[in-house]
Amino acid sequence: MLKVIPFLLLAAPAAAQTPVTPEEFEGYATGRTLSYAAGGQVFGTEQYLPNRRVVWAFEGEDCQYGRWYPEDDQICFAYEDGEPQCWTFWKKGTGLAARYMNDAVGMELSEVNRSSAPLNCPGPDVGV
Repeated sequence: MLKVIPFLLLAAPAAAQTPVTPEEFEGYATGRTLSYAAGGQVFGTEQYLPNRRVVWAFEGEDCQYGRWYPEDDQICFAYEDGEPQCWTFWKKGTGLAARYMNDAVGMELSEVNRSSAPLNCPGPDVGV
């Protein structure tokens, strides 16, 4: 029983948060580029375009193009390659936080930068 308690304490803060609605998410994110961090390290950056289109890049990697869509209380992302990934977003401080729902641990990301500038996507093999 003692081994379960720390896990429950870790899960409790996210469970207490009220997820943003798809309309709130769309209003907040569209036209912006948001960077997210996990454990104090920048994880990646996503540009939110009109019509729920997105451009995502893990830190130091190539851009991936896709779209987002609501599913229950989650915001799911479908990129060119790969399976959809669903997250729960909530307001945290002046930004957003998110928890990945397909992971037993439930990795949490926090918004660390917000910009109206587009994501820099030079593409592979530029300058070769």
